Amino acid sequence: MTPKEQTYTGLGVSPGIGIGVVHERESGAIDVPEYSIPVKGVDTELERLHAAVTGARRQIGRLRAKAKSLPGLAAGEMEILLDAYIQMLKDSRLIRGAENRIASERINAEAAVHAELTEISGAFSNMDDAYLAARLDDIREVAARLIRNLVKKPSLSTHRAPKGSVIVAEELTPADTAQLDPARVVGFATALGGAEGHTAIMARALGLPAVLGAAELLQGASSGDRIIVDGDSGRIVINPKPATIAAYERRQKEIHQESKRFNTMRNQPSITRDGIPVGLQANMELPVQLGPISQVGASGIGLLRSEFMFMNRPDIPSEDEQYEILRTIVKGMDGQPVTIRTLDIGGDKIAASLLDRFGDSVSSALGLRGIRLSLAHVEVFETQLRAILRASAAGPVRILLPMITTASEIRKARDIVKQMARNLKRRKIAMAPELPPIGVMIEVPGAALSADALAQDADFFAIGSNDLTMYTLAIDRSDEQVASLYNPLHPSVLRLIQFSAEAALRARIPVSICGEMAGDPRFTALLLGLGLRELSMTAAAIPRVKQRIRDLDLLAAEARARVIMDQVDVGRIHMLVDDFNALA
Repeated sequence: MTPKEQTYTGLGVSPGIGIGVVHERESGAIDVPEYSIPVKGVDTELERLHAAVTGARRQIGRLRAKAKSLPGLAAGEMEILLDAYIQMLKDSRLIRGAENRIASERINAEAAVHAELTEISGAFSNMDDAYLAARLDDIREVAARLIRNLVKKPSLSTHRAPKGSVIVAEELTPADTAQLDPARVVGFATALGGAEGHTAIMARALGLPAVLGAAELLQGASSGDRIIVDGDSGRIVINPKPATIAAYERRQKEIHQESKRFNTMRNQPSITRDGIPVGLQANMELPVQLGPISQVGASGIGLLRSEFMFMNRPDIPSEDEQYEILRTIVKGMDGQPVTIRTLDIGGDKIAASLLDRFGDSVSSALGLRGIRLSLAHVEVFETQLRAILRASAAGPVRILLPMITTASEIRKARDIVKQMARNLKRRKIAMAPELPPIGVMIEVPGAALSADALAQDADFFAIGSNDLTMYTLAIDRSDEQVASLYNPLHPSVLRLIQFSAEAALRARIPVSICGEMAGDPRFTALLLGLGLRELSMTAAAIPRVKQRIRDLDLLAAEARARVIMDQVDVGRIHMLVDDFNALA
């Protein structure tokens, strides 16, 4: 009897289509024993923990050596990630917490590591934030490596996967992913995992189609089954029918041809058919994204989210730590501008060090976040600004202020920047000859409606369409009860974008958009028609948006935008947007 075709849905985190045979990887779950130790056994247990830490460093060192042979950008991605793991093994809350538990609770080392990991994870359990979850995944990977060393259970391997395999597992760590051989493995799918984690980043660097978070997958897939992994749509098909295989094989050929076309565009100008240039920059959340950004030919980093430096640690990073990270990124962009958004932790993006230090208000979307936190606790702001100014010696940078609502906030921030510059000059520390431009995020309705006033004090605008939509419509996308109402084409959102763009143009300052709208080719014509000439997006979106720009006549886009802005019905706006794109 022919097995029935089954389809599962997850998160498509690495594009492409893999057609092959299931190779199941066993669960890496570990039973963690817990037992009490006598007072005189504490030193011995601490020695066991330190030996496990030393062993983990050696293992990661070997992985680091192997990483140099990885294809393409994956080598650099893995090297940066493994360096982060090594830093966690030198000094982190995980290690210190485990040591304290061994000494105070007198429990065995593996139980202490597991308990500390549980507490760290629990601190963020109510926060639905993919970025934060991805950082917790890194801590879990380090903790799991320590526990495996303590219980003497080796890591599972995929080296024996036959050619043409699709790896199916409960979960794959970034280190597991880095050891996949693209010459033998054509893709992978897991029951757990998210789009923002390092596993997803490694999959994209290796060029392996991948779908994560397909919860029911393990109940339906068995080794030897035929399987299709669609990393574009997030679909997994087990035991596909011949017609399904044929359809996906056709799609594979189309993707291959499309990829060849996009690769030839890397050095092509981002310019409309009627000769208007459009800047395409990349958003960055982690240093490991530097490789993909360079590969797609971005004209700079339009939004560097600096929050990653504050996550997964009990303290606030020093000026030197921040400087070293920022200098590496600025230098890596080789003269292209880097726009660094100052600390924007708040709402569901929480760093434990700031929550402990400044109270619950930083956890509110309407509380002490963005520029409010920076001006209320100026010592954190000053440290970050000094690091940014020092990094400006390595290449062009811009400073972007989040959650601005009044011009006085810009003026206060600018005064602090000048003070920090004088501080560095007195210390004879190098920085750029000129102070970086200071811009503001337009992400709340109050900022958009007062854009004319803000433009008198700002050097540039960056419209954050995600938060602007959320605050305008009073909708939390993480709440499934109202998420369907989130709509960036709502007339009120479009009017705020238009008002902000026109205010910037009148003041003759640059204006960009850096939310999800910027990276969706469906919205490209409308955004350009509204006057935007700079778009910042995920690196992977740049080729498709560039293709849309090169196919576009700006005069026609402006005419269609005028028609759209006269509409009051959301459905008609969607129709007009899609109708114009269909004509391209």
